Amino acid sequence: MLVRTTESGTRSILAVEGEVDAHTAPQLKSAIAASLDRGTTELIVDLDQVTFMDSTGLGVLVGGLKGLREVGGELRIVCTRRPILRILEITGLDKVIPLYSGLAEATSV
Repeated sequence: MLVRTTESGTRSILAVEGEVDAHTAPQLKSAIAASLDRGTTELIVDLDQVTFMDSTGLGVLVGGLKGLREVGGELRIVCTRRPILRILEITGLDKVIPLYSGLAEATSV
């Protein structure tokens, strides 16, 4: 898995690529924590290049959401891949984390 971070002010964008599972999720967790440590209050996680995500990855997203809410921030997810969207829908995360079909849409909010 690869996580690329782009920052602008209090906004961070994490572009995630590959599989997010028990083995790789700690990388994503570290990237989210580092963004929060730098004062991010608007975090966009781009999952469009993620090919697989398990419950560990979902747990990392929920942890990030909680951390952001503690500082009055928000988490947004970019995702168009049907298998990943399905996981977010089944777990109900699509109801608590806003989903966007593209980075331009997520950053224009």
